[in-house]
Amino acid sequence: MTPRKSIKFRKSSAANLVCILCILATVLNAAETPSPSLLALSKADQTLSIVDPTTLTVKARVPAGPDPHEVIASDDGKFAYISNYGGGAYNTITVVDLVVQKTLPVIDLGALRGPHGLAFAGGKVWFTAEGAKAISSYDPATKQIDWILGTGQDRTHMIYVFSSLNPIVTSNVNSATISLIEKSNSTGGPPPGATPRPAPRTNWTETVIPVGKGSEGFDVSPDGKEIWVANAQDGTISVVDLAGKKVVQTLDANVGGANRLKFTPDGKLVFVSTLRGPDLVVLDAAARKEIKRVPIGHGAAGILMQPDGQRAYVACTPDDYIVVIDLKSLAVTGKINAGKQPDGLAWAVRKITIP
Repeated sequence: MTPRKSIKFRKSSAANLVCILCILATVLNAAETPSPSLLALSKADQTLSIVDPTTLTVKARVPAGPDPHEVIASDDGKFAYISNYGGGAYNTITVVDLVVQKTLPVIDLGALRGPHGLAFAGGKVWFTAEGAKAISSYDPATKQIDWILGTGQDRTHMIYVFSSLNPIVTSNVNSATISLIEKSNSTGGPPPGATPRPAPRTNWTETVIPVGKGSEGFDVSPDGKEIWVANAQDGTISVVDLAGKKVVQTLDANVGGANRLKFTPDGKLVFVSTLRGPDLVVLDAAARKEIKRVPIGHGAAGILMQPDGQRAYVACTPDDYIVVIDLKSLAVTGKINAGKQPDGLAWAVRKITIP
C-alpha cells in the first residue's frame, strides 16, 4: 500500500508542477509586447489589440474605454493613448501601459468633449475636441492639459502635428475646411503701463482653407509640401499647397464616403478608404490619378503604413478584420482578426534608454 501511495503522490506532484509551469509560461507570454507592435482598436468590443506584425497574431487585448476611435503611441513605445469619442458625449482619453498590457487611469479632459484625432509630438499628446471646437495638448510628465486653442470650425476631427510642433493641421468635417495653425513671429506682451507678465505669450494664427464637403481624412506628404484631403460628401480629393496655403488642385477621385487618406512612406502612392464601397483606392501622387482599386471587403476606415514601406494595414470595419497589403504588389497578403468593427490603428516601437 505504501509504495502505491508514494507513486500516486509523485504523479500528482508532477502533474501539479506541469500545470504551474504552464500557467507561468502563459503569464510570461502575455506580458511580452513585441517591438514593433501594431495597435488596433475594436469599437464594438471596446478593446485595444496588441498585434505582432511578424506573425499577424494578437498578443494581448486591453480595455480601451467607451467608443474608442483613434489611438497613438508615445515616442518610446511604452504607452498608448486612445480617444473616447462618443460623438461629443465623452471627455476622456484612455491610457494603456503597453509594457505590462494594462489600462491606466483615464485622462479627464473636463469641458473638452468629443476627443477624436490624436498625435504624439514633442513628448505630448495632441488631440481634437470636437464638442468644444478646439485642439489641445496634454503633458504626460505633468499630467496636465497645458494648451488649448479654439478653431471656430464645426467638427474639428483629425489632427497632424509637425515634429517641430509648428504648424498644426486639422480637418473640419462640417465646415468643409482645413485649419493651418502656426506660431506667429511676434509674442504677446502687456500693454504700455501694465504690470509685466512672468513670461511672453506665444501667439498663434489660424488660416482656414476651404476644401470639399465632408473633409475628414487627410495626410501631409512626406516632403511636407502638400496636404491631401479626402472629401467624403464630394468624393473628391483637395490638394493643398502648404506654402501657398491654398487648394491648387481638386481631384475627381470618385470615392464617396472617403474617411481616411494616407501617403506611403516614400510619398509615391496615396491610399484612400471608404465605408461605402468594397475597394481601397490607390492613387499615383505625382501623376495625381488612380492606378488601382484593391478589393478588401465591404468598406474600410483606418489606414496605417508600416514605417519600412513594406506593408499597409487597413481596418475593414464592416467585416471585422484588418487586411494586410503588400506595397510592392498592391495585393492583400493577409488578414488580422482584432475584434469587431476595427478602426484606429497605430505603430508602437519600444526604445530602450541606456543610462
